[in-house]
This record gives sequence, C-alpha cells and structure tokens, in this order.
Amino acid sequence: MKKKLHLFSLFLCILIATAAFSAGGCDYLSQPINTDNSDNTPSTSTPLDENWKFPSPQQNLPELANYAMVVARVKPAVVAVDVEYITQDIFGRQTVAIASGSGFIIDPSGYIITNNHVVEGGSTVTVTLSDNRTFTASRVVTDSRTDLAVIKVDTLGEELPFVYIGDSSALEVGEPVAAIGNALGLGITMKGGWISRLDAQITVDQSVTLYGLIGTDAAINEGNSGGPLVNMAGEVIGITSAKIVEVGVEGVGYAININSARTFIEELVNKGYITRPFMGVIGILTVDAAIQSYFKLGIDKGVLLRGIAENGPAEKAGLKANDVILSINGQAVLTDEELILAIHGKKVGDKIEVSYFRDGVTSTVTLILAETPPPES
Repeated sequence: MKKKLHLFSLFLCILIATAAFSAGGCDYLSQPINTDNSDNTPSTSTPLDENWKFPSPQQNLPELANYAMVVARVKPAVVAVDVEYITQDIFGRQTVAIASGSGFIIDPSGYIITNNHVVEGGSTVTVTLSDNRTFTASRVVTDSRTDLAVIKVDTLGEELPFVYIGDSSALEVGEPVAAIGNALGLGITMKGGWISRLDAQITVDQSVTLYGLIGTDAAINEGNSGGPLVNMAGEVIGITSAKIVEVGVEGVGYAININSARTFIEELVNKGYITRPFMGVIGILTVDAAIQSYFKLGIDKGVLLRGIAENGPAEKAGLKANDVILSINGQAVLTDEELILAIHGKKVGDKIEVSYFRDGVTSTVTLILAETPPPES
C-alpha cells in the first residue's frame, strides 16, 4: 500500500518536504506522492477547510501517575478505522475486503489523523469510537510520501472527544510512552514502553523510506498503524507508522513525530495535498562502471538524468537528458540518494547551483525550484 522513492523512480521530480521532519533537529520524510485513487474512494486532493489550523501543543499539562490514567485521558479520542476495498476474484466477480487500522480525533468538528497506508485505495472508510459510536468518512486526504492521511467525518452535531498535542522536540531516549490503537483489529488497546531512539530512518517496504522517526519498544501490532504515541501527560507526540521485525529483534516500533507531522497535516486539510519543491527531472541513476559502459558516458561518477520534464525547472535551467549531475551548491552528489538529500529542506523558489557533466565538459547552471503540480483528484 506504500510506494518508495527509488533509483529507478518513474517520475522523480525531486519532491521535497517543505518543513523539517524533526524530533528536535533537521529531520524529514521522503516518499512518493500517491495519486492513484479509484473513482469510488472518498480520497480527494481538494481542500477540506482552507482556514483550518493544527491545534497548538498543550502548555504545562501535568504528567499522570500511571498508564491507566493516560489511557483514560486518551482512549475516548482514539478510533478504530475500518476500510473496505473492492477487489475481483479470478472470475472477475467483485468482492469486498476489509482491513483495520487506527486513528485519533484531533478536532471535535470531525478531523481524524491516521496513516496513508491505512486508508489508501479504500472505497469506504468507517471509524468507531471507544463508546461504539460509528461515523463514515465523507472525505479523505492522503500523502504517501509522509504516510499521513486526514479523515473527515460529519459529526451531525455531536461533540467528539479530541486528543491533546505534545511537543516531540522535548522527548528524550528512555522516556516512557504508550501506543494506543486498534491492535489486531480487536478494539482499542494500550501497550507501554520507552523511547529507544530519536531521529530514526527506516525503509518500511520496498518502496517507502521514512525519516525523523521516534523509535520505541512499545509493542506495535497489525492494526496499530495510525494510532497515537503519547507521553505520560497523555499528549500525542507521535503517530504510529510501522513495525520493523528483524532477525533476532522484537518489539521495534516507530512513530512519525508530531512536530514534523503538524505542518503536513495542516496543508493536507488546507489544500488537499502537500506542496513540495520540484526540480523537474524524470528518472535518475547512480553512475557506476556498469552504467557508464551501458550509456557510453564519459564519466564514472555522479547521477545520470534519464529525462527532463517539459517546461520544468531543469529544462529552463538548460539541463538535458543524459546529463550527469556532479554537485548541488558545491556539495558532491555521487548517488541518487545523495541528490535527493541535497534538495531536502529547500523551498519553492530557492535557487540552487547545479554542476553537471555533458560531452566531456563540466558546467554549472542556476536552477530555480518550482512548486509541484497538484495531484489528480
């Protein structure tokens, strides 16, 4: 359900997070944008509310004495997310499959945060509160590069409980936390643990890498994704995103830190999509001996541009297909990943100096990063 930024990216575009994804530093997320929504899904790239603001962190909310008190504060605003998918069997007959995840209410008017991979491709999204009230999503906006999604439900005048927001920049390794969510699709449960790592980077599957994550040993099971990771004050400091189980390693879980997510979530609600700088290249390859030989390049290092987007920033700067990028702003880029990271943190309108190799000559051009076009609805 998630897709990864990779060397052979079909349309790289160098899409960059507009704000640092940080638990106190220069962290970020980097995933491709998913725009493949079927006609019957509530997913959309149109705004939910152009004036909505992400809630500010709570000030001086006291720590609670135990996990039971934390759960009592947070659980009413945590929801089970059930997603229906329309599939076809081998005879072409339509069938309905259901998957479960978690989410949490961030605004009593009906805004619910979850992961993109929880709702991606779904035809119907339903949320159930701990008091068994059920609401069907009227709209869903998603971004697969950050693995974030916002579900909007019509409350029909009902007042919904909501979570308190914390400050993830204040976290420390060793701090106790709780992961609350719809574990295994069996209802809202809690698992306690500790922060084991900050500023983590993981590859979730063969096509998504997440950056600036909070690592925890709190047990995170299938269905937990999209639920809140909270501190002992009951404040949300992360959004549970994935579980990595390596050989001989158990209980390694990760959450997107809330400070990073807030900018992206607000933009999803305000615009329906996330704006990122756009370099305008189509497909990149790390140059090594094999690539040099195959494409008959005159250089054995750098990043090969396989194509250039028409009327994009790269074309306007004078770059061409089969140019080899050597550096950005004087910083050497020897792999496709280094090129991506060199652009991280840049903004729409930023000027970058691009050094490249073409026909035996090394040259430098100034490229002005443009705004990514909005995804198709």
